[in-house]
Amino acid sequence: MGKLLCHIVVAICCAGMLTGCDPLARHKVVSTIFDGVPSMPEPQQFCQEYHEVKLAEEREAAAAQQRKNSATSDSRHEPYDQKRCNDCHDKTKEGGLIRPPNELCFMCHPDLTKGAFTHGPAAVGDCLACHVPHSSAYGPLLKVKAEDVCVTCHREKRQAKSMHDNVAAKGMICINCHNPHSGNAPYFLK
Repeated sequence: MGKLLCHIVVAICCAGMLTGCDPLARHKVVSTIFDGVPSMPEPQQFCQEYHEVKLAEEREAAAAQQRKNSATSDSRHEPYDQKRCNDCHDKTKEGGLIRPPNELCFMCHPDLTKGAFTHGPAAVGDCLACHVPHSSAYGPLLKVKAEDVCVTCHREKRQAKSMHDNVAAKGMICINCHNPHSGNAPYFLK
């Protein structure tokens, strides 16, 4: 009897080594040896779970990278960085700019408000509501971190509050879903 038990244990060990970590092979071996082993879930369930886990990991990694970039990037306006002050400034004009402040940025960035829906500050050329003109500790020339810029004005109760709370808990920020300047969908959804 002892010799038979030894052979069974050796067979189980060999079967375990042959199947490795593959869950399907391991399940076949275990369900052959033991009674009452629950059946395997459908393959679609494994795929769906894997997809959801990977998607969550990718979103978290992207959000973490964006938080890192927005907190540490030294954003500089290219004309300012290249000492091309005359691209925007004209000392002979009153106000010192080549165009009125609400038109100046659109000289180089004409497509910012081409969507069917336009964010209020962008619509009136109030770029300085969110941005600084020369350099910033936050990209792209933001006054504050990207995750904080929208709440400097938008303090009203959010529509779909629970959804917004869920995405914020996952590290996503407003610009992950909304275009801050204009868009072709309501609420500037991307």
